[in-house]
Amino acid sequence: MAGVVWATRQYWVWLVVVSLFCLLLERFWPWRKRQRLLRRQFGQDLAWLLLNGHYVGIAVAFVGHYFLTYVFPAAERVQDFNLVAEQPRWLQFIVFLVFKDLLEWCVHNLLHRVSFLWAFHKLHHSIEELDWVGNFRFHWMEVVVYKSLTYFPLVLLGVDGEVILWVAIFGTLIGDLNHSNLNITWGPLRFLFNSSRMHVWHHMHSLPAEHRGGVNFGVVLSVWDWVFGTAYWPDKEQCPSQQPDRLGFPGMDDYPRAFISRLLFPLRPWRVGQAAKRSR
Repeated sequence: MAGVVWATRQYWVWLVVVSLFCLLLERFWPWRKRQRLLRRQFGQDLAWLLLNGHYVGIAVAFVGHYFLTYVFPAAERVQDFNLVAEQPRWLQFIVFLVFKDLLEWCVHNLLHRVSFLWAFHKLHHSIEELDWVGNFRFHWMEVVVYKSLTYFPLVLLGVDGEVILWVAIFGTLIGDLNHSNLNITWGPLRFLFNSSRMHVWHHMHSLPAEHRGGVNFGVVLSVWDWVFGTAYWPDKEQCPSQQPDRLGFPGMDDYPRAFISRLLFPLRPWRVGQAAKRSR
């Protein structure tokens, strides 16, 4: 029994549970009924799930520990602030979730607006058929960007380790549901939580002229998009199907489809140089 309890404290166990849960939901209540379980590149997305859901996290944690221990030990002093460490765990959960999600909304916005970062984020937008496993199709460099830009603000909170775990599990669940082949709106809560009906528009191939900078950047919460004017959710009169005709991005035909090629594509020196010049 102790082994079972200890296992539930490990993120990978919940990653499996959440993945199976979303997979079953899609099989029983699919939104796009013609979309197959083994759709195109499903196997590759399982590889992204394994890489980004487990191994990238381990690598980032190892490198981060080395960096803080040997390169920049003064960074650990930030942990002494512990702004909410003495608060009840339920309050720590809410504060950490909201603050983390706001920071990630800002980073996600940057991924679309800075050409150098967009070169990496393109991988996620190469999805042409959305389902739960597409949530993990992203370049490992995105993890580095997110962690680098959100580390110090989040460490200031001094949140309990178990709270961080549960926020990660909840974020994975909502992220999987947002990318799933499920017709989820959350009803009146749509102005608070992101959903598959809202997030599908973030992946549309061609954005309306007034939204060229991107729409629906919310990760867990949708409230930031409604507040900052980046929300896009056409009604049934504008779009009877309530989803885009095509997913992806302009120039998809020139984007590689193989796993290794997609890992290396944005790292080519000439491509990084071009992206850096365009972002100035």
